[in-house]
Amino acid sequence: MSNYIRVCDVEKYYGNGSNVTKAVDRVSFSVEKGEFVGVMGASGSGKTTLLNMLATIDRVTAGHIYYEDTDITELKEDALSEFRKSNLGFVFQEYNLLDTLTIEENIILALTLQGGKKKQIQEECEQMLRLLGIGDVREKFPYQVSGGQKQRCACARAMVNHPKLLLADEPTGALDSRSAQILLETFTNLNRTMGATILMVTHDAFSASYCSRILFLKDGRIFHELVRGQKSRKVFLQEILDVLSLTGGELSDAR
Repeated sequence: MSNYIRVCDVEKYYGNGSNVTKAVDRVSFSVEKGEFVGVMGASGSGKTTLLNMLATIDRVTAGHIYYEDTDITELKEDALSEFRKSNLGFVFQEYNLLDTLTIEENIILALTLQGGKKKQIQEECEQMLRLLGIGDVREKFPYQVSGGQKQRCACARAMVNHPKLLLADEPTGALDSRSAQILLETFTNLNRTMGATILMVTHDAFSASYCSRILFLKDGRIFHELVRGQKSRKVFLQEILDVLSLTGGELSDAR
């Protein structure tokens, strides 16, 4: 195991003068290669801000974020854009698929942008379609498939270039409970079979129970951490609910 990502004393402020909000307050943690880490907390706890800084969408006010030996806080915009394209995968609540492309074409587009060869692109796409169980809807357009299938397509598109880190922001937020469960099992499968390193922001205890470790944020700080270890998901879920009850976090049904 190695420290894939290191977050060191990161702070994020918004506003200026007397109207300053500290969204993230001296947060430090590391993520190992192949970990599935969840970040939880109530609204306003700083979890999305933290994800945005890891995603290079937002800049830190202070502190450093390292991906292996690369300090992304020191990169200029062009280098940051190239780093994002080459190293990060994203899955958002809104899917962000192109409606004019089929499910298969949405996945292939991500590979084409990286300049791969046609045969390799097709092989990689086939693997992801099979792995995520969406081969039967490959020729359909996003508006013709379910929310769960759209999200699995978004997941395939994010993973097809084998990113160093898959960042997921409330990925089950728009899904019904069955589709959410399928997506979370897909994440677990990607984590185990491809060694995917995943960081998922969620307020949903059921979703978080699929993670191997959870960081709890409150007022911009990490105040608690849970490690699943050998515990069953049911036991881990109860531990998560117990911690959330102390934080004012939004409790979700244990589906």
